[in-house]
Amino acid sequence: MSQPVYKRILLKVSGEALMGVQGYGIDPVVLDRFADEIKEVHDLGVQIGIVIGGGNIFRGVDAVANGIDKVVGDQMGMLATVINALALQNILEKKGVMTRLQTAIVMEQIAEPFIRRRAIRHLEKGRVVIFAAGTGNPYFTTDTAAALRAAEIGADIILKGTRVDGIYDSDPEKKPDAVKFEQISYQDVLKLDLKVMDLTAITLCRENKLPIIVFNMNVPGNLKRIVLGENIGSKIVDTVENS
Repeated sequence: MSQPVYKRILLKVSGEALMGVQGYGIDPVVLDRFADEIKEVHDLGVQIGIVIGGGNIFRGVDAVANGIDKVVGDQMGMLATVINALALQNILEKKGVMTRLQTAIVMEQIAEPFIRRRAIRHLEKGRVVIFAAGTGNPYFTTDTAAALRAAEIGADIILKGTRVDGIYDSDPEKKPDAVKFEQISYQDVLKLDLKVMDLTAITLCRENKLPIIVFNMNVPGNLKRIVLGENIGSKIVDTVENS
């Protein structure tokens, strides 16, 4: 059996990915499948941290457009990520995967506060650690939270699960002739203004030489294949090989 090429990963999943085809909330079928994918990788002995978005429940951008204060909208979005994290934690534990949920906003009745040393200890003990409530601050996205937590826990890589199979020079869902990048540098992502992750997240990864793989989470088995070293999706690195 092939061995994992990564010891510790940070999986970033968008809240929208949990909607499935229903357009809002959490699709139980999608949630169950994601949990199965995570369990498969966990069973390989890989240490897993997870950051999940909240866009399936509440989007701060839309709230601001409707007259809600930016800070309040972001706080509401942070709480939406906690709802998703609780759902994922529950289904993972039903499948026999021990987890810990840590939040950037203190809510001790339902989760631990984020403490870096404690998070690392949980990972070392084989628990999946789910990081919720973003960074705990407005004006930062869950992509930035993923980059921050990945750097803090010493992850080998960020795996960003999306609904497309990598990074393109334009939106492949709107432009059939969009060109896919197999590898691309942090600098080129910024220079080309590719909407992969926000500026803060990409800069943080570049400064910490933290590679990112963007892949289609909706293809069963993709997560495990990446962890076992297959070339799936698009990889963001410091310097592109053979360029």
